[in-house]
Amino acid sequence: MLTYRPGELFRLGQLQETQRKLYGLELFEFVNVDAVESGQQLAEVPTRVTVTEGKHRKLTFGAGYGTEEKIRGTIDWRHVNFYGGARTAGVEAKWSLLDRGVRLNFVQPYFFSPHVSLSVSGQGWFSNEPTYTLETLGGRATVSRQFSGSGPRSARPPMTTMSASFIHERETYTIPPETLLDLTLRDDSIALGLDPRTLRGKGILAAVAFNLQRNTTGNILDARRGYLAAFHAEKAGHWLSGDFNYYQVNLEGRHYLTIGKRFVVANRARLGSLDGPTPDEDLNCQQSNLFRECVPFFKRYFLGGSTSLRGWGRFEVGSISGSGLPLGGFSMMELTSEVRVPIWRSLGGVAFVEAGNAWEQPWDFNFDDLRADVGLGLRYLTPIGPIRFDFGYQLTPIDGLLVDGLPEKNRFRVHFSIGQAF
Repeated sequence: MLTYRPGELFRLGQLQETQRKLYGLELFEFVNVDAVESGQQLAEVPTRVTVTEGKHRKLTFGAGYGTEEKIRGTIDWRHVNFYGGARTAGVEAKWSLLDRGVRLNFVQPYFFSPHVSLSVSGQGWFSNEPTYTLETLGGRATVSRQFSGSGPRSARPPMTTMSASFIHERETYTIPPETLLDLTLRDDSIALGLDPRTLRGKGILAAVAFNLQRNTTGNILDARRGYLAAFHAEKAGHWLSGDFNYYQVNLEGRHYLTIGKRFVVANRARLGSLDGPTPDEDLNCQQSNLFRECVPFFKRYFLGGSTSLRGWGRFEVGSISGSGLPLGGFSMMELTSEVRVPIWRSLGGVAFVEAGNAWEQPWDFNFDDLRADVGLGLRYLTPIGPIRFDFGYQLTPIDGLLVDGLPEKNRFRVHFSIGQAF
């Protein structure tokens, strides 16, 4: 994991990066990498690496509560030196009202290079979202490459991560009949990729994904300065076989600025689109709504919730059906800006404004059709992150929206969770 070799030009940032990488292996309780002071001017700089061995088997329990997940619990067992070589193998189990299941993980940190790692995961997972349920059984393999820059001694160096993944999962998803009463017509159900008799869809998702991320924040869980830029591209079907055929592109940017060592101005922008094949590329899809049939319903964009357009509940923002129920969209844009201020000791406050929407057509971004909200929040800092309370108010309500099967009456939402919204 050393980032420098004898004979190279001495750089303090490389010592700091080596220390960070050794800590990241989770093998050691203590790591220190420093230059040995001799009191003389030497042509070569001796360095010393000090480590204290830690426990290699770790068992973690977690419990929490949020307005979306309600009560949640997790169990995570990991072996951080699995058959030597700092390999990590683990089992994670989670239960909440939103999702539950078991996931197996394996990480090879040194994959032909100290900068490249291989991770393999398999899962049996169930998601219970407001607009659909999803059962996932399968796994994925990911190769990641990290590029580190230099930074000040008190801050984590900028980090750029590039990864490529292969995904192979069996997906079974259902839209509850009471949720889409107006989709009883056969053509409408087929256009959503569903069996019109059961409102259920299923198939094999075979896809490749590429991710690129640049992070200079130092602490993404409660960032105060720097930026994060992320790009995601995903292609399913076609030469990969499988039952779904689509491509997806997502972009996200975040920026954090501290003013006067007290105020933090945080901004985020997200953009994404889903599209499917043309009739010449895939004759198995319906000719009338080709891209809809090839894109599974659970891949659609849904906005609204504790981390997205907080004036609405989870997945309530997007295109709606004829009866007023959320159907998501194939294009998405979201803009958020908030000011975080200290109030007293560990207590802080937040004021935010947000705008965004999800549209029915791919690559359809309409600035004249954005849903907006404003709000206030409280943050209480703890060792595991800020406890968050947010109150969001809709500036542009969605006409005809149904919530829990009833017409929406309130133009506000209350959210409670742990961690910043972004």
